[in-house]
Amino acid sequence: LHLEGRRIALKIIKSLEKYREAAKLEINVLEKIRDPLNRHHCVQMLDWFNYYDHVCISFELLSLSTFDFLKSNNFLPYPVNQVRHMASQICHAVSFLHDNKLTHTDLKPENILFVNSDYSVMYNTIKDTTVRLVDFGSATFDHEHHSVIISTRHYRAPEVILELGWSHPCDVWSIGCILFEYYGGFTLLMRIRSILGAGITPTRPQTYFYHGRLDWNECSKAGRFVKSKCKPLRKHLLSHGREHHQFFDLLEKMLEYEPLKRISLPSALRQPFFLPISLLFMIYERGYQY
Repeated sequence: LHLEGRRIALKIIKSLEKYREAAKLEINVLEKIRDPLNRHHCVQMLDWFNYYDHVCISFELLSLSTFDFLKSNNFLPYPVNQVRHMASQICHAVSFLHDNKLTHTDLKPENILFVNSDYSVMYNTIKDTTVRLVDFGSATFDHEHHSVIISTRHYRAPEVILELGWSHPCDVWSIGCILFEYYGGFTLLMRIRSILGAGITPTRPQTYFYHGRLDWNECSKAGRFVKSKCKPLRKHLLSHGREHHQFFDLLEKMLEYEPLKRISLPSALRQPFFLPISLLFMIYERGYQY
């Protein structure tokens, strides 16, 4: 579609009442995070309207999702410098949500879209890793009712799986899973249920946590079984270069089991892995001032 000479994306909601109400909630979030200058890397809602009981929302037009590009590239991992650039934008975007007392709750590669998915034919690598965070239909304000189960399974934090309540840290866990997928080309926790089996059920969360802290015996039969099936995270290092180890330092802080110990996004953005981006920003700022 064209709006004043430019192409836009139009999301048309089914005319059923439950979908209309959900759309109104999403519009409320999109209004809250409106950012015409695109400083916070969230998709921009341009307008919304009703058309024969269909809620219609217009957005800036974006390109492929980071998952679709990975899939079209036969799941060849993104280079670590591109992972860094995307990670920085994602952390900034979600930190912006948290500052506005919102939890996204459905972070995954499909919900992170490239602004432009042009690529180099020779290497089939993305040329421009500028991204936008999309799909705020499940975003939840801090004061609102928190559904028991949120997130797509492969990106779901332990506290959500165990039905112990959740807040902003569950987004951080999801980001850690996403960044690993960009780096490795495969889903980190794809086989978690086949490893753990049906042992973890909603009726038994107290078996694994005590007063909100992880409490399970790694030396028990079940504990030994799980450990035998799980590889240490750093077994997936593609290189022993400094930036690769810095990346895994960040991942380990994001994938901390206990949500209260999990790194916050402002702290994550101060980690050494992001130093090259911070330096580039400083150089740009100084050049702009002169």
